[in-house]
Amino acid sequence: MAEILGLGLTHYPPLCVTDDKMAWIMERALKDPGVPPAQLDPANWPAAMRAEWGEDRGARSAAAHRAALVADFARVRAALEDFKPDVVLVFGDDQYENFREDLIPAFAILAYDDFDFFPWRHAQDSAGMGEGRPNVWGEGTGKRYRVRGRRDIAKHLATRLIEANFDLAYAYRPLHHQSLSHAFANALLFLDYDRTLGWDWPTIPFAVNCYGKAVICARGGMTDIGQELDFDPPSPSPARFMDLGRATARILRESPWRVAIVASSSWSHAFMCNHTWRLQPDTVADRRLYDALAARDYATWQQTPLASFEHSGQQEMLNWCALLGAMQELDAPLSWSHFVQTHIFNSNKVFAIYEPS
Repeated sequence: MAEILGLGLTHYPPLCVTDDKMAWIMERALKDPGVPPAQLDPANWPAAMRAEWGEDRGARSAAAHRAALVADFARVRAALEDFKPDVVLVFGDDQYENFREDLIPAFAILAYDDFDFFPWRHAQDSAGMGEGRPNVWGEGTGKRYRVRGRRDIAKHLATRLIEANFDLAYAYRPLHHQSLSHAFANALLFLDYDRTLGWDWPTIPFAVNCYGKAVICARGGMTDIGQELDFDPPSPSPARFMDLGRATARILRESPWRVAIVASSSWSHAFMCNHTWRLQPDTVADRRLYDALAARDYATWQQTPLASFEHSGQQEMLNWCALLGAMQELDAPLSWSHFVQTHIFNSNKVFAIYEPS
């Protein structure tokens, strides 16, 4: 039987930018004409939120937030280095990148061959980098990664999932977005944060429709409160994502390959969360699911309805549902996890390592 490592991480785009720009999503929310003036006044915010915002609009707090995230990425990277996978399979949301008006699949395995990934050419339209925000590494458009694929493994997994009654899409080349959309691109960039290790593991992006009702009408991104939207059909449910993860684990467990399965997303997103006026993530809802994760209480995740995820801005956490389904199937031990809380940096972030099983 194969060994499978489970990992959870964030692909938080503002980690790409300098500290003084990290709160740009909050800055946008503070200009939303749909937010009542009283909610815009820091005097009415929770004390911890006021402290994080500070007198410098979050610049100092950004440094601490970055340090926590970078430390956790280093720990996840170390687990990958120790495991030495044959392939890294990443569950990531497509945010109006390849999933556009001409086709919105529920699930799509991207069975790409080797390709060149240029982060600062390819990220301009998907990671908030095209609006005068230089990247924190000071890298130019010539920065390149050679990303290796494993089409044979991707085709094997796609075949077996279709045979297991998952109506799965697959692709051999990008449709709209060059190379890697940001759920995958940022995972790679952040796991090589210090730019000393590179990225030499074959990688299979497993793109999924997390944004559902907002994937086209909001282009998977930010709108103003009260803006009228012609909602799209929904994404699959949390339970179905967990089914997908369980089936993926069963197939890969019977294979000859050592596989790292990764969930790439932050948790509740303020810009999707109306009841916090899109200023804060839904930390109460996040903590409920994090406590269940830490307790390996898969039933709580399985039984949480899609409407609850949507209410709390947790759409991208459907990636984690796939990971948790896989870890449940494998009865994998959770060896470490960390909840990184914030009020002003759009989303709480969670990291996790499940021991190989």
